[in-house]
Amino acid sequence: MNSLFEEYIRKEALPTLFCPGCGNGIVQQAAIRAIDKLGIRENTALVSGIGCSSWIPCYINMDVMHTIHGRALAFATGLKLAQPDKNVMVFTGDGDCLAIGGNHFIHAAGRNIDITVIMINNYIYGMTGGQKSPTTPMNAVTKTSPFGSIDYPLDGCALANTLGASYVARWTTAHPIQLEKSIKEGIETKGFSYIEVLAQCPVQGGKNVYGEKEPAAILRKYRDMAKEGTVSLGVLKSEKTKEEYIERLRKKETL
Repeated sequence: MNSLFEEYIRKEALPTLFCPGCGNGIVQQAAIRAIDKLGIRENTALVSGIGCSSWIPCYINMDVMHTIHGRALAFATGLKLAQPDKNVMVFTGDGDCLAIGGNHFIHAAGRNIDITVIMINNYIYGMTGGQKSPTTPMNAVTKTSPFGSIDYPLDGCALANTLGASYVARWTTAHPIQLEKSIKEGIETKGFSYIEVLAQCPVQGGKNVYGEKEPAAILRKYRDMAKEGTVSLGVLKSEKTKEEYIERLRKKETL
């Protein structure tokens, strides 16, 4: 166990429930490094909903709210309004954020409230058995699309951008350094920051979504996707001066 991980992790909660080869550990490490480099551990709260990725903050020895399915952003909004000076980070998944939590996502991004959202996208409902999620690729075979999905996948980054988020980025678990940098930038950016991470799920995604069950091979696929330009990676939007929701609220209070 490296020294930084040992300093931040809740050892009494180990082992994690993450499957071997899961990408959640890479995201967790990137978030810990970003928080530590910014020196904001004591003034940061981590919020999550339900799903494999929503367990990421539960193993970190910080203030954590592990809430209910799809409601992470609603809880995070309430926390930010109650304590505006606290950094609020949300860990969520493609199902938790864009399916049952889709309405909360729309309004949180539309308000441009100062919350940093890390959305781990494994293209499938991993914890509940491998059902199709809003981001599942076309033709992918899952428990709920046995003949192949016919739905166009939802692009969370495009939605966040359209709704008016201040910061939007997408990386993969094959890009941990870039991911760490974006998490830092997202926290430092005033307003709603949305960072999507394409993360491998070898068990439930496996060959039907990725065409591969070996975690290292999936990471190579992610790198190839980046080189080929088949998915947009990088910082897709950054507006550091855009007015944020609590700023507008405080203006009303002074009238």
